[in-house]
Formats: sequence, structure tokens, C-alpha cells
Amino acid sequence: MTEETTVERTWRRMLEGDPKVRRGDQGVMEAAYAEPRLRALFPFPSHGSLSFHRNTQYPWSNDLPFISGNAHTDTRCTVHGPRYSSVLGEGLTPKEAAALVVANLPLDCGPAFDGTWPPPDSHAD
Repeated sequence: MTEETTVERTWRRMLEGDPKVRRGDQGVMEAAYAEPRLRALFPFPSHGSLSFHRNTQYPWSNDLPFISGNAHTDTRCTVHGPRYSSVLGEGLTPKEAAALVVANLPLDCGPAFDGTWPPPDSHAD
């Protein structure tokens, strides 16, 4: 049996409601987890949003679209571009929001790697 990755462990603990990890809206987390490309990214719920990162440790990549909103109230989900650069969709169900995030992921995105951003093999100055 293979060992659980950091990404797998984080998703599992969030979905199980582990009090030692950040948790967000259950419906949004479940819809995002159902999308294989999002499931491969590092999830980070915070302040009513669920963001996705290419890496597992701070500083985060912060270059991917994310979901805000709460599916358990009358407020529907909104999908934002990276760092609130744009609104990609509003009034969405969690499932629609997750699909929209996937549709707007860069082609070279995933799976997340263990470590900080930028990747160790990048030539960022």
C-alpha cells in the first residue's frame, strides 16, 4: 500500500471534518473533490473561499482560480480569477463552480508538489 501524499491527507482530513485542519463549506469541498484535476491540487479553505495551489507549503502559488461563497445559505458560489483578478462566474452551484475552475486551469497545472512556491526547478529571480 502506498503512503498518502500531503494533498491526499489534507483533502481526506478536511472532508472528514478533522478539527485540526482548516475546513470550509462542505458542499463546495465535496464538489471540488469530485473533480480529479482539483483533487490533485492542494486545497486551502479560508475566509469563505476555497483556493487551490500547485504546492503544499507557504508561500502558495496563488495563480489559480478559486471558489467563494457558501452553498448552505442563499448565497451561491462565485469563481474568481487568481488573486481576485476577475469574476469568471457568479450565482453558481458548488458543482458548477468546481467545473468552471477546472475549465480555467492552466494546461500545465497539477498535480501539486510538496514544497514552497516557486518550484525548485524554476528559474524565478
